[in-house]
Amino acid sequence: MFRTLRRALCTAAAALLLPLIPLAAAPQAQAAEAGGAGYWHTSGRQILDASGQPVRVAGINWFGFETSNNVVHGLWARDYKSMIDQIRTTGYNTLRIPFSDDILKPGAMPAGIDFSAGKNADLQGLTSLQVLDRIVGYAGQTGVKVILDRHRPDGAGQSALWYTSAVPESTWIANLKSLAGRYAGNPAVVGIDLHNEPHDPACWGCGDTTRDWRLAAQRAGNAVLSVNPNLLIFVEGVQTFEGVSGWWGGNLMGVARYPVQLDVPNRVVYSAHDYATSVAQQSWFSDPSFPANMPGIWDKYWGYIFKQNIAPVWVGEFGTTLQSTVDQKWLAALVDYLRPTLTYGGDSFHWTFWSWNPNSGDTGGILKDDWQTVDTVKDGYLTSIKAPGFAPGTGGGDPGDPGDPGGGTAACTAAYTVSSDWGGGFNADVKVTNTGTNGISSWKVTWTWSGSQKVTSMWNASYTQSGSTVTATNAAHNGALAAGGSASFGFGAAPGAGACRA
Repeated sequence: MFRTLRRALCTAAAALLLPLIPLAAAPQAQAAEAGGAGYWHTSGRQILDASGQPVRVAGINWFGFETSNNVVHGLWARDYKSMIDQIRTTGYNTLRIPFSDDILKPGAMPAGIDFSAGKNADLQGLTSLQVLDRIVGYAGQTGVKVILDRHRPDGAGQSALWYTSAVPESTWIANLKSLAGRYAGNPAVVGIDLHNEPHDPACWGCGDTTRDWRLAAQRAGNAVLSVNPNLLIFVEGVQTFEGVSGWWGGNLMGVARYPVQLDVPNRVVYSAHDYATSVAQQSWFSDPSFPANMPGIWDKYWGYIFKQNIAPVWVGEFGTTLQSTVDQKWLAALVDYLRPTLTYGGDSFHWTFWSWNPNSGDTGGILKDDWQTVDTVKDGYLTSIKAPGFAPGTGGGDPGDPGDPGGGTAACTAAYTVSSDWGGGFNADVKVTNTGTNGISSWKVTWTWSGSQKVTSMWNASYTQSGSTVTATNAAHNGALAAGGSASFGFGAAPGAGACRA
């Protein structure tokens, strides 16, 4: 195997020192009016707005109400309205707002809000619930929808089951009904995520009312709908089903046999969580075929629900620090999996990225530590799956922008190496280098294989393949290359031995 891999690596690297074609900068779409008016409901795998038009949840988690602060984080740094404005102009159409039952206690007050220099002036003296009212109200004004997420029973931490000794099921349901009633008639709040990340000993379909999350979700969902029948009911998975374990809340295998059945039809959206190695290791990350194996993993745990037109699927949390190559490949593969395709009539999965906050210890956020600057690399991965009408707005050009043509020459090369080859398939990395004297704003590279190889997945670039010829084009976050700069992308393909020719 070593000799075969070494020979494939040398052949590929020698053959693909191909010229790249510098492209003119593509104009960005302006932010437009939001779609999805009114309350939403489901039809098969789709979520539809009040007029029956398909909508896509393409949003972000902004956390803090579930912590001891009893309010979203970051208000110590800036005004909440500027935060929501930036969320919208960055291209996110939905806010998932985690909370704990503590904020529903009488007189619960927020901590960590800066009122100086006029910031958050209209929040001064308000309870946590009243601050939530203001956030929901302003989000609604800007066209951003809200999903309320019962994240924790109290500010101390998560719970495996939907209840604890201090917060019994009766309190959980009463508080969900209270929130549903509070926002009845306000379609900015489109739904409630009943409980965050049920995990062992929670079960799905086992029939034990003290552990069966599916039965509990039906009880709570029907209670919520008795107060506000217009809401979507978001139901996460569990950790383990019939001996097969995955992420907390990420295992929805039981839906096939035990679907959630509510009194009001067309209200259930199933929700999965999925993470990378910055959160925890999973067996699939060390599979030799990674990341080509990931679509099959996602199909098994939750993707089949969408693909079989059972119900909509919302990936309520996914995130990573992006520090490792494995995580970069994972995120690129997941984005590709979530992207709308003609195979499913243009329908798509729904999602809210974790998180807007930079202070999530094992993932970081879309914002950098200053609570102002967008991490354009991380956000760039998500650009292709943001909802129509919420594309990021154009910004002013910087005179030193690498995309500014100026004078000089534009030239690129690419070096292609096979990183692993297991016979039935292989993974390869391509390094793109700007060898010209001027910066470029985007690039593409083309190569032709000498055999019958087919690309099965690609990360940090998009591709087309015609016969044995593949053309890869930069992703949103890695198109701009200064003179001497480089970017990398990778792909999986099959069968093995990825030799190519110019």
